[in-house]
Amino acid sequence: MGDRFGSLAGKRVLYTGAAGGLGLPTTLKLLDAGAQVVVLDNDPSKVAQLRTAAHEREGLDVVVCDLSDLNGLRKSLDTLTAQGDGFDIVINNAAIYPSKPFEEFTLDEMQLVHRINVEAAIVCVMAALPAMRAKGWGRIVNVSSITVAGAWDNLVPYVQSKMALVGLARGWAREFGVYGITANALAPGAFPTDAEAIHPDREAYEKRIIDSQAIKRRGRPDDIANALMFLCSDASAFITGQTLNVDGGWIMK
Repeated sequence: MGDRFGSLAGKRVLYTGAAGGLGLPTTLKLLDAGAQVVVLDNDPSKVAQLRTAAHEREGLDVVVCDLSDLNGLRKSLDTLTAQGDGFDIVINNAAIYPSKPFEEFTLDEMQLVHRINVEAAIVCVMAALPAMRAKGWGRIVNVSSITVAGAWDNLVPYVQSKMALVGLARGWAREFGVYGITANALAPGAFPTDAEAIHPDREAYEKRIIDSQAIKRRGRPDDIANALMFLCSDASAFITGQTLNVDGGWIMK
């Protein structure tokens, strides 16, 4: 991967929700490309899986962190920043995805989704920005979702949060470009992860996915990892404020 997009040696990555699902393969590719990866995650079993998968690789630092505690998050990030030379790359990937009809959500529940999925991402960028500006180089990638296209019900807070990340990427791209920092969103399609447990009829759901995609297979974690590696590399230096859909062509339907 380092040969394809260039080495990330010396780059320090802040990656939320990176221990499981679609995050783990990207974490391994980043480590293989020479990056130091600081993972923020709070799932003990997934953290254990990541540590096992990366046991022979150098550069991994896992921090168990509650992203809903924004003040605690900022304190942790300030400590991490002081321990290194800031962060060169931020990947905002962590998310929660409660599913039920809109009228059944309380305002507190909706605010919790926004706090974890969006406000934690804002805090991460606030912490990383000074070092990126000083270095004249930075990469920010917000992981959005195909759900922002509007084809799902019972996910209003999640869809809202994922569209907010697209808006943030565009706003950051405009303001930070002068410092050599790019900001983009990546929108995965329907990948086989734990999130699919919210769908009661998995067989019908699987058929819907394949019928909707131009590419007639399920997405693989490496499909996301390769796209993230591209957006984090010098190969994407002239790409900013964009949303890269990695969905097998579903968005065209």
